[in-house]
Amino acid sequence: MKAVILDAASLGPDVDLTPLREQVDTLEVYEQSTTEQSRERLAGADVAIVNKVVLDGATLEALPSLQLICVLATGTNNIDMATAQRRGVAVRNVAAYGTASVAQHTMMLILALANRLPLYQRDVAAGRWNESPFFCLMEHGTLQLEGKRLAIVGQGELGSRVAALAEAFGMRVSFAARPGSEANDSRPGIAELATEADVISLHCPLTDATRHLIGAGLMDTVKPGALLVNCARGGIIDESAALAALRDGRLGGLGVDVLPKEPPREGHPLLDALAEPLNLIVTPHNAWITPEARQRIVALTVDNLRNWQAQRSGV
Repeated sequence: MKAVILDAASLGPDVDLTPLREQVDTLEVYEQSTTEQSRERLAGADVAIVNKVVLDGATLEALPSLQLICVLATGTNNIDMATAQRRGVAVRNVAAYGTASVAQHTMMLILALANRLPLYQRDVAAGRWNESPFFCLMEHGTLQLEGKRLAIVGQGELGSRVAALAEAFGMRVSFAARPGSEANDSRPGIAELATEADVISLHCPLTDATRHLIGAGLMDTVKPGALLVNCARGGIIDESAALAALRDGRLGGLGVDVLPKEPPREGHPLLDALAEPLNLIVTPHNAWITPEARQRIVALTVDNLRNWQAQRSGV
């Protein structure tokens, strides 16, 4: 069996691919590939292993030997699923590989924003501590998390892990109703929770129901000084509305690990705003990148290969 990895660089240079090599007869590894290059590189391959390379319908039609696509991520939006199904090409993804990593990153953002770290780091770099009339700086009021209310959108494995970590800090956690299904959900909607939440954290997929879930209307009703964190998907927040709320003091802090277009080659208002004295943190979609999480992707992909091979052989 021949397998080809099209974008191994997306896993990082320190990931051990040996378990994958042991699972197939031949493994060809490419650091990066375009959709056009993938047609040539996957020629004669039984298995495509891919993270973000787009495998569109035309590409899949040109690969008669292809039997399985292993996606090195949870999302499969880079695969033409309809064509794969019609051609009988199985598609397997991985899930829950980065729960601990992303939950840790989420809490890092919450803690940093609560303690106004961006503002105090700016002050220290500008020499304001050196010039202080007494031993500390305290211009930016911080937020003690104990006893404060955290509203989480998304009660899956990741949202639940964040809840457990927050509760260890003494926070009171509430989960919002599933967006788009509020009428059939006993939990309050995020619009209701936002009026009382000290922190809002997003851990839901980007769908029609969640696009701009946190928008200008909600920003008008959010509890003054609340912190907003998005480690889910860009577009769930209307970033322009959130930035406006941060600038005028309705939001106490904003932390995002995701943007609607990644990488943001054409820029983004939040990136420009980092030059301003705001309680703002933007991280480059790296909440998931601990070595353990990236190696876990390999292990789960090996499981997918084994299970697919067992199904084919009728075991």
